[in-house]
Amino acid sequence: QVQLVESGGGLVQAGGSLELSCTASVGISRLKVMGWYRQAPGTDERQPVAVILGDGIIRYADSVKGRFTMSGDNAKNTMYLQMNNLKPEDTAVYYCYAVQLVDSRDYETWGQGTQVTVSS
Repeated sequence: QVQLVESGGGLVQAGGSLELSCTASVGISRLKVMGWYRQAPGTDERQPVAVILGDGIIRYADSVKGRFTMSGDNAKNTMYLQMNNLKPEDTAVYYCYAVQLVDSRDYETWGQGTQVTVSS
């Protein structure tokens, strides 16, 4: 089963930028689904931020469209989330996520999570 290791995150002022990285233990081209989710303080659920399905189309949450960009580097087995013009409401723990198809069965994996804090 694929393992995901995140890096990046931290504290930034509103209007600033951060880049998150997520390195997979297998080639990312082999993953059925990849994406980024976040869990805001005081909430119980992780919400999708940017997700790419098997059709290759990246779907962004309305709240981040035009500000966040998801990309990948197959040679490095790494996907990225570039976050620009950050807002205080972007403060959350960010998780990378993947689904791997193995022997006709889907296996979900989450990264360890990384904190992003945006100060006003």
